[in-house]
Amino acid sequence: MTADDSYGRLDDDDYPAYTMGRAAEMLGTTPAFLRALGEHRLITPLRSEGGHRRYSRYQLRIAARARELVDQGTPIEAACRIIILEDQLEEARRINAEYRRATETAHPSAVA
Repeated sequence: MTADDSYGRLDDDDYPAYTMGRAAEMLGTTPAFLRALGEHRLITPLRSEGGHRRYSRYQLRIAARARELVDQGTPIEAACRIIILEDQLEEARRINAEYRRATETAHPSAVA
């Protein structure tokens, strides 16, 4: 990958651009909190060639949501489960909306 390719990746939400220390600093939390999210399978950081955890912006948004719930008194295990369920619900809604659009396109007179 050339330097120009690397700069293009900075706009990619899934590019693992942040070290654990920087991610923890940005979230105002500790590296242990990020490790706990990994242990509960909420986020799985990618690893650098040296084995260090690297986080994407998308993962940091998920971690921020977890921190919000934990700060409100939700146990970390429950916070992780809530976020997973929220994500599954959003995906189901997206699929349902796509199905509705396809049905409306195929059968416009069937729409109530």
